[in-house]
This record gives sequence, structure tokens and C-alpha cells, in this order.
Amino acid sequence: MLPAVPCPEVDLDRAVAQDGGLRLDLALNLLQQAGWVLPDDLAPDSQEWLQAIIDGLCEVSSRDALTGLVNRRQFEVAIAREVDRVARAGEPALLLVLDIDHFKRVNDSHGHAAGDVVIQSVAATLQECVRPMDTVARIGGEEFAIILPNCPPAFGQAVAERIRKKVASQPVALIGGQALNITVSVGGAFAPQWVRSSAALWSERADQQLYRAKAEGRNLTCLEMPPLTVVSAEEKGLLFGAFGQSDALSGVEEGLGSVD
Repeated sequence: MLPAVPCPEVDLDRAVAQDGGLRLDLALNLLQQAGWVLPDDLAPDSQEWLQAIIDGLCEVSSRDALTGLVNRRQFEVAIAREVDRVARAGEPALLLVLDIDHFKRVNDSHGHAAGDVVIQSVAATLQECVRPMDTVARIGGEEFAIILPNCPPAFGQAVAERIRKKVASQPVALIGGQALNITVSVGGAFAPQWVRSSAALWSERADQQLYRAKAEGRNLTCLEMPPLTVVSAEEKGLLFGAFGQSDALSGVEEGLGSVD
């Protein structure tokens, strides 16, 4: 029996025993199914070997199986942390949400295997267009999300447009030689700086911009500008000291504008 997994944010229920440890047989089976290879230089049953199994399970459980991107569960962890970081540090952060346009037509006309190829192609393009510090996630069938910390408005607009244009300019090659022209609709919103908001509110605002991009014809980028009024560092310290971490300016988001 392995020791309890030191990764409380991930779901390893299939391999977790009632006493909180890991069942070694199921743990190894899960890694094998995911294509995870343990280092050859580790002796079986050594502490290093057991730790490699634990690390592998944590990594596999946080990734989308089709694309290798962060999965929805791990994305929710990441966005909650970013909301807290922005409230404390005041640095700009952008959340982008993207949908593959007319994806149902791809599945209906070419089959689900072709749809998987399209999803994988878009996922690869997203990773090419962002920084190592950014979080790229697949959060639904054909829906993706990107968290960009320390992201000024002009930079965020440039990244969103770069993604949209690159997807549109690269036909996806299918088995058999056929190529599909794919586009994405992009919506985005900036987290309010120095304000104790929530991941749900931030996501909702980004989703509203995505709906707007779709309503205006698809293959578009629509971003909501960050709050126009920023609380100073001194004011932030006073606010958090007066109200406490859990209550300070909960859900306050004022002075928002928008830009195409």
C-alpha cells in the first residue's frame, strides 16, 4: 500500500483505498492506460519509485486525455488561485474562452474521429500562441479556456487575435488527405484588480463576450476591458485590513467598459 497522495486537489478515487492510501495495482494500471512511463533507473518498491507513481497519478489526473491540456477540474483550481492573486497583487489578468465554430457540422459530416483531430489541432495551436506561464485548458467538448496572468490589455488583445488568425490560417489535415478550414470564436474578460471577486463571476463575464462573438458572426474576438478605476496599494491594504480576507469587496466589479 502506498502512502496517501499529497495532491488533495486532484481526483484519484479509482486507486485510493479506504484508509487513504493507494492501491499499487490500480495505480500502475491507471498510469499504463494513460501512457505514462516510469523512469527506468528507479528500483521497484523504492521510495523514489513510489513517489514517481504518485507524481504520475497527479499529473495524469490533471490532464485532458485527448489533448494533453489542463482538464476542467484543474482549470477550476487554477482560476481560483488567479482570482486570489489578482486581488492581492493587483496585476492584470485575462481569461479567454474559445469555441470551435460549427463543430457539430464536423462531427456530422466527417465523424467523431475527425472531430477529435480538429480538437487536437486547435489545442496545439493554442499552446503555440501563449507563454509558458499561461494556463491552457480544455473545459468542454469543443470549448477551451486560457488564463493569462500579468496580462496588460494591449497584450491580451494581441494574443487573442493571434490565436484566432492562426487557427483560421491553418487547415486541419484529416486521414485520407482531406483538409478542413476551422475557425474559433473568442471571448475574454479581465479580472478586477485589488478586488475580491470570484472565479464564477470572472468566467461569466468572459462567457458573455464569447456569446457576443458568436452572435456577431463567429470567427471574432470580443474582449471586455479591465475596470477603469484601480484601487491603490495603500487603499488595498486598508480595505483588506478592515474587512478581512473573505469579506473584502466581495463581488464588487465597477467601471467596466468593452471593446471589440
